[in-house]
Amino acid sequence: MNEKLTHFDSEGQARMVDVSQKGETDREASACGTITVSPAVMQAIREGSAAKGDVLGCARIAGIMALKRTDELIPLCHSLPLSGCSITFSFPEDGVSVKAVCTVRTHGRTGVEMEALTGVSTALLTIYDMCKALDKRMVIGDIHLVRKSGGKSGDFYFDEHERAE
Repeated sequence: MNEKLTHFDSEGQARMVDVSQKGETDREASACGTITVSPAVMQAIREGSAAKGDVLGCARIAGIMALKRTDELIPLCHSLPLSGCSITFSFPEDGVSVKAVCTVRTHGRTGVEMEALTGVSTALLTIYDMCKALDKRMVIGDIHLVRKSGGKSGDFYFDEHERAE
């Protein structure tokens, strides 16, 4: 593992990494996270009966809008020409949580990990916002990079078992 922090110069000052000498490659990253909700909130999400409307549809759009602006939200992130993205939702067997997965693609000189993390975080925050009138006791968590491909550092899998899938 490379333990050098690239966002600091030799004097320890923050800097944007110069990627001009890096080659362009296809890059992809996926991040996921969950929101745990009450049974009443889960029912409203599944039935589409939340007062603010289609919770997952709005959360998907919000996540996509946010990931496109990652460079404005996270200091020192590069502006990237994104090739595509998706945000999907699933309902784990516990019956009271929603799992979001955000996948982002580009062909460029730097990766899209931060975009995937921003997209999934914003999607989950939007679910909270749209359902908080029903119950404010929701918990957002387990947000992490699931996998990434491309670039000098190669492929990464949070869970090595996913490599085989």
